Amino acid sequence: MDKEHLPRLVGELYRVVGELEAMFPGRHFTPDGHLVGSLGECLAAYHYGLDLLRASSPGVDAVKDGREIEIKATQGKSVGLRSGPEHLLVLKLDREGGFAEIYNGPGKVVWREFEGKAKPSNGQYQISVKRLTQLMEAVSPHQRVAMKIANG
Repeated sequence: MDKEHLPRLVGELYRVVGELEAMFPGRHFTPDGHLVGSLGECLAAYHYGLDLLRASSPGVDAVKDGREIEIKATQGKSVGLRSGPEHLLVLKLDREGGFAEIYNGPGKVVWREFEGKAKPSNGQYQISVKRLTQLMEAVSPHQRVAMKIANG
């Protein structure tokens, strides 16, 4: 199957989730954890033309033009980071198979937010989508990974 079907398949996955939630009110079938992470990585690879590395490569998920990129996907209000990546791409997934680009820029800009803070017991610093959106405002277009295939 061609990768061009990826956004449609992600949308279908969320439609099934919606049907299950309608059948069983009060139960949540929201994709989370590894599924959201993998969906985000695949959507990023497809839309930005990234070369994905082996799953679970520490601190780097893909490369593009020699740049190492960590990809984070969320459906919520924050993402977690264990280290400062060279480049960080954060996507907020939607139920139609698309996403909103929350942050696309140098990882050091985000990692500075954790300076002087004690390392959390789980090893992951949390940063809100709202704060990432604010940090993105200072990222110039030439610092971003260019999107190759339009989202939506």
